[in-house]
Amino acid sequence: MPRLRVGKKSIPLPENRVVRTAMGAGLVAGGAVGFLPLVGFWMVPVGLMVLSTDSPTIRRFNRRATVSVVRWWRGRGEQPDGRNGT
Repeated sequence: MPRLRVGKKSIPLPENRVVRTAMGAGLVAGGAVGFLPLVGFWMVPVGLMVLSTDSPTIRRFNRRATVSVVRWWRGRGEQPDGRNGT
């Protein structure tokens, strides 16, 4: 059974690939109208994570985005000359 892992949490996904694809596409489409009430922009990354279980292209995109966000996050605490602020 496919699962979506977020940190230490694991969320089960439907076994049917068509249902997973429809669910991921629906989340991405709902996130595109995130300015409306009841939906939000949070739906886009969740939809991409669901779609990445079946699509190697989206999986690579998600991995590259995650790596760049982590590098940016870790680099925020450094001084311009390379020294850490501690």
